[in-house]
Amino acid sequence: MKPVTCLLTALVLALASTGTRAQFVKGNEAVKVMPDGSKKVETPPLPEATLAPPCKADKPACSTGGWLMVETSDGLRECTEFYARPGTCRPSTFGTEKRPRLWVVKLKGQWMQCQRPDVSSQCVSTKALPQTTIQ
Repeated sequence: MKPVTCLLTALVLALASTGTRAQFVKGNEAVKVMPDGSKKVETPPLPEATLAPPCKADKPACSTGGWLMVETSDGLRECTEFYARPGTCRPSTFGTEKRPRLWVVKLKGQWMQCQRPDVSSQCVSTKALPQTTIQ
């Protein structure tokens, strides 16, 4: 019985670490690892036009399109908007909760929304209407 317990423990640990590895998008030009190992993270710039008051992450009922996964200086966050204004993001639940998500990345100098945490997945401009995927 002991080998079965060890095997189950190894499987649980492997699954847990898989979710952790997907907590970033490989190829996202917005995240740069510096020579000293620190990260420099760029978030989408605010538009020149005035924005509506932010939809707060703690009361996301005003956000209808699912969560936008944005890499910030605080790590991967679930945001109600891709600008990641203060109060619009919360810690990521990716890997523990299934919900509609889009991944905001910078690719070839342009801000994009991807269906999966993979720049080779279906990605469209942040100016286009994307289709979220339950993840």
